[in-house]
Amino acid sequence: MRSAEPIRRSRVVHPPDQQSRREAAFSVTVRYDEPAGDQMYLRIRHATTYRYAEPVVFGPHRLMLRPRDSFDLRVIDTAIAISPQASLRWMHDAYGNPVAMASFAGASDTLEIVSELVIQRFGSALPRTKVEPDIESSEISYTPAERAVLQPYLDLAAADPDGALDAWLQAFRTRLNGGHLLRALAHEIYASLHYAVRFDEGTQHPLDTLRMGAGSCRDYAWLFIELARRLGFAARFVTGYIHERSPEGAGMTSVAGLTHAWADVFIPNDGWVEFDPTNDLVADRQLLRVAVARVPEDASPVAGSYVGPAGAFLGLSVGVAITPADGPG
Repeated sequence: MRSAEPIRRSRVVHPPDQQSRREAAFSVTVRYDEPAGDQMYLRIRHATTYRYAEPVVFGPHRLMLRPRDSFDLRVIDTAIAISPQASLRWMHDAYGNPVAMASFAGASDTLEIVSELVIQRFGSALPRTKVEPDIESSEISYTPAERAVLQPYLDLAAADPDGALDAWLQAFRTRLNGGHLLRALAHEIYASLHYAVRFDEGTQHPLDTLRMGAGSCRDYAWLFIELARRLGFAARFVTGYIHERSPEGAGMTSVAGLTHAWADVFIPNDGWVEFDPTNDLVADRQLLRVAVARVPEDASPVAGSYVGPAGAFLGLSVGVAITPADGPG
């Protein structure tokens, strides 16, 4: 690299399904044996490596790699290893997600971040046959207290100046002959779009996803969220992992074991319910939640910056392995 080239500050972000750049290389291992009962212990290893042509100086990095404990998912053990060495400061963001802020002292031509989790995943507390109101419910009704908290998840975030999303929804509802509205919406996206691995950063605008008829898991999720909001539902973006019960991964649209994205919808008396339009799943324990947000850019697993010569970034590799783990005791 010529020394005359300017020094620039760049933002390097992992999108939720880790399909960031064409140079990305993926290594995935998934092994699963169905446990007895309605719970299972899983070990998740998530390794991210950035490569540069020469040493660069790293700015602070924001890591969203640790789930928040709840009744359906419990963190048994967690560890984050970073090279070059970094100091970590933990916090909760505005959504309540655990976030680790990494600060670096030295320069390096490689940045490696390895997260290891052992989690206990329980079955859904909500039977999938009883999820959300049917299509005869023309308007969802939230209490004033719920609406005060949920308003950010009701507000539309994707511009639709020509009303194309509303027109798509009207045609979709015209085709329905009964059944469950949100389940049917997720299935329509699953059935009508083509899953495509994207190597560019960010999330497509919902209009682009409809126009192209294709997208990644984050694009499916973001389209579903914006359509659900137009139906009056509070919806949020979720990132995490997905595993499959069968070793072959039969029937999965996206690759099991990679980072994944889906949607949560808040339903009165049921709370936040998972909808995965990429795999046509509802309230399924295959979905291993890590972080939630109003918009996709607020839920990147790894986000940060570096200072170095233009063109110094060579690429990244991501490896996710999900294997059975022993429970405590």
